[in-house]
Amino acid sequence: MEIREVRAGYLNLELKEPFTIALGTVTEAKNVVVEIETDSGLVGFGEAAPMPIVTGDFQEATLQGILQFLRPLLLGKDPRQISMISSLMDKVLKGNPAAKVAVEMALFDLLGKIYRMPLYILWGGNANSFESDYTISIDEPDIMAEKVEPLLEKGYTALKVKVGQDGKEDVKRIAAVSRAVNGRALIRIDANQGWGIKEAVAAIQEMEKFDVELVEEPILKGNLDGMAFIRDRVKVPIMADETVFSPKDALEVIKAGAADLINIKLMKAGGLLAARKIDAIASTAGLECMVGCMIESRLSVTAAAHLVASSPNITRADLDAPGFLRSDPIIGGIEIKGGLCTLPEKPGLGIELNRQEVKFVDNT
Repeated sequence: MEIREVRAGYLNLELKEPFTIALGTVTEAKNVVVEIETDSGLVGFGEAAPMPIVTGDFQEATLQGILQFLRPLLLGKDPRQISMISSLMDKVLKGNPAAKVAVEMALFDLLGKIYRMPLYILWGGNANSFESDYTISIDEPDIMAEKVEPLLEKGYTALKVKVGQDGKEDVKRIAAVSRAVNGRALIRIDANQGWGIKEAVAAIQEMEKFDVELVEEPILKGNLDGMAFIRDRVKVPIMADETVFSPKDALEVIKAGAADLINIKLMKAGGLLAARKIDAIASTAGLECMVGCMIESRLSVTAAAHLVASSPNITRADLDAPGFLRSDPIIGGIEIKGGLCTLPEKPGLGIELNRQEVKFVDNT
C-alpha cells in the first residue's frame, strides 16, 4: 500500500461572535484541510489550525509547507509507517507544527480505515464518551455572567473562564461568574500568560474563595521558576498550556515543579504521536492531562477526542471550538450534546468532508 496523492486547501471558519483572550481577539479561523489518498482508494483527512498568537503559524505558510515540502516526501510512502514519516517531516520542514499535525492526522485516519476500527480503539480504547467544558471569553463581568445560565441549561458541568487582562478586574469577572454558577458547575480559569507573577498570586488567592478548580498558564510561557513560585503560594492547582509544546517541555515542567496538570493541544505538540508522548510523560510523573483545541472544525476536534478517549490519564477536555463556528464543513465525527462528547464508531476518525466548503489548491 502506498500514498498516491496529497491534496490541501483553505478552510476559513467564521465565528458566531468575537472570541477574546488575554493574547487578543479572533473573529475567524484561517485553517487548512489535507486529504491523503492511497492506491487502494482510501482517503484520510487532516486539519491544520495555525494560530499566529500562539504557535506562530500562518495559513498560507502552512498550506505551502504541505504542498511544497511534505507532499513530495509523502508520495509513494506506506501510510502505515507514521513514525518514520513523522521523523522525515521534521527533517524537511522546521517548525510549522500545524502542517505536520494535519498530515499526521490524515495518516492516522487512514490507519483506522485500513484496519477497520475507530482510532481510539486502535490505541486501546479507554472510553467512547467524556465531558468537555465550554469557554467564556473575556468581557465585562455582567456580560460574562449572563452567558452562564444558557450553558448550564445545555448540560455543561464545567466552564472555562478567560481572564488575564488585569488581576483585580479578573477577580470581579470570576466573582460574577461564580454567583451565576452557584455551585452547579466547575470553574476553570485560563489567564493565557496575561498576569505578572505577584499579580497572579494575589488574583488566585482572591479567587480561591470561589471554589475554582484550576488556573491555566497564569504568566508568560516558559517562566518555570515563576510558575513554581506561584504554585507554592496558592491552593488552586496550576495547569501548564503554552509552556508545553513538546514532550521535552513537559519533562522540564515536571522537573521544575511548575505545574500540577498539563494541557495538550495537537497544534502545539505537532501531532498525535507527540501528544501521546506528552501524556505518557505526565502520567509517569503523576500529572493528569487535559486535551484542548484552537479554533478548529470538528475534523481536528474529533482527532483530539480520539486521544482523550484512548487514555485514562486525560481526565479533562476543552473541545468546545465547534460550538463557536457559524458553520462546520464536517459530516459525522464527534457528537457534542451539551458537555457530553461521544466518539463515532466508524473506522479512523469517523468523518467525511463537505468539499464545497474547502477551497482546494491545484497541485499542478
